Amino acid sequence: MLIFRLFSMLTLVLLNGCAGSPDKQDTLEESVTPAKAVQVPEKKPQDLDKSSIDPNVLFMLLTAEIAGQRGQYDVALEGYMEAARQGKDPRYAERAAKIAMYMKDSGKTDDAVSLWLQLDANDMTARKIAALSALRSDDKPAAIEHLNALLSADPDGFETALLELASVLEKENKTSLLYDALDTVAVQNQDQAAVYFVQSLLAMQMKNKEQAEAKIEQALALRPDWDKALVFQAQIAVYAGDLNKAEKLLNNASAKFPDNDKIKKMLAQVLIKAEDYEQASKVYQDIVSANPQDAESQFALALVYLQLGRDGKAEDILNKLLEQTEWQYQASFYLGKIEEKRGNVEKALDWFDKVNDGAFVFEASMSSVSLLAKNKQFEEANSRLRLMQEKFPKYKRRLILLQAELFSQQKQYEKAFALLTDALVEMPDQKDLLYSRALMAERIGRLDVLEADLQKILAKQPDDAEALNALGYSLLAKPDRYADAEKYLEHAIRLKPDEAVIIDSYGWLQFKLGNNEQALHYLQRAYAKQQEGEIAAHLAEVLWVMGRKAEARKIFTEAVKKMPENEYLLDFQQRILNGDK
Repeated sequence: MLIFRLFSMLTLVLLNGCAGSPDKQDTLEESVTPAKAVQVPEKKPQDLDKSSIDPNVLFMLLTAEIAGQRGQYDVALEGYMEAARQGKDPRYAERAAKIAMYMKDSGKTDDAVSLWLQLDANDMTARKIAALSALRSDDKPAAIEHLNALLSADPDGFETALLELASVLEKENKTSLLYDALDTVAVQNQDQAAVYFVQSLLAMQMKNKEQAEAKIEQALALRPDWDKALVFQAQIAVYAGDLNKAEKLLNNASAKFPDNDKIKKMLAQVLIKAEDYEQASKVYQDIVSANPQDAESQFALALVYLQLGRDGKAEDILNKLLEQTEWQYQASFYLGKIEEKRGNVEKALDWFDKVNDGAFVFEASMSSVSLLAKNKQFEEANSRLRLMQEKFPKYKRRLILLQAELFSQQKQYEKAFALLTDALVEMPDQKDLLYSRALMAERIGRLDVLEADLQKILAKQPDDAEALNALGYSLLAKPDRYADAEKYLEHAIRLKPDEAVIIDSYGWLQFKLGNNEQALHYLQRAYAKQQEGEIAAHLAEVLWVMGRKAEARKIFTEAVKKMPENEYLLDFQQRILNGDK
């Protein structure tokens, strides 16, 4: 169950801002995008009356207005530029600059912004546009000049200005230009933590973790208690996969800022990522205790409880969330999952059917069909699936996979194989379609297709543990391919040494190779992690071959009580137990 989410770098930083959030401001892109119909700037109370505007300037403004309405932007641009020169009014230069940017004419943009700054050297928007234009033109000296001017004029707003520039340049794949310019700005302004902080953000955008860590440390050296920088330092650790470091950093930050729930929430997410659900539940409990109105944290706590198997506690929270309109569908979905887990099919379906809007509506419908199929109510499952195909055309691929699964559960493997084959004509490189067809190919004895599909996945993703495991395990059906199977399964277990199904495959490989003691070790490990029918059948067979028949019977008896129709257990019974009579 996935409730750990990390957003883009800039979004995270903005979300984790401290103390209060500033009023919403126009972004740099919004500030430079003119309306199609260019208009003369509206007159403000302090403006001069039209009668006091020089007639020549007024004529130029009207000419520019008419040209803009007709889409003659070059004429409009020249009109506003001349009006600005003669009228000494920065507003007209501003409009000229925006038109030039809309036209994507860098030379005229520079001219207009230069005039704008001559008329109003303290205008921050003009300065930001000038910096952006210089960076786009790779004019590093000019960019540094404008960045220094921004910093000097508005030190408190400098970080926000840099983030605006970074947001635009990221879309144009020119992040490195700003990073390099800030190197010089940092040398000239060594006491400005914001410069290093933004450089750290940019370094992460450029996937340079070492530089990001170095820059954030420089920022914190200047401002040790800057909560936003402390949080981002932890985020860098998360992206690097060092969850222990991230947890330590966030615990320290939380101790410094005990009232900052955003830090606590990120700590909880890191704990979830590290699968330390117990500790995550305690963090969320503290948040909810301090702020009982925090529905988001209540919902997260409910999901953590589900991970811990405390379904009753999760249910209590979810039932309360039903009273809040914005949370009723999420709550209904997971209440359905709880009833599904309990085996209450009708109650689960009732909950899923209540989810008729919002982000969970498709997943609820999928869960309903899967549950009906599991309960062998195939007619109803197919009926619902047909409705989903009409209602959710954009989820065509997932619905094909679900249809194939329905065929498979009804042992209609040829139909599933044909459906997936047709889908792959339209979507030839979709991994999940290839993987599913490989499984169906095994069912109908088309091992050539199985191997080809899995090899196609591995050609693009050689470290795909799932495909490696499936291919290696399938090749164990051919004694002359054991060496290949061993290569794939060793690769898979190196990638995911704690994955039960991979441990099972590796144990089965050892059994096929005659290494019974090793096979037993791995299969016992796999069964301890996941008491699944196929693993139980493998473990029982190894025990039987080793002469430990009583233990084998015990494993089989316990497993078959829980999974009476499991094909692997029934095969073990037919081949081994019945054959021993």
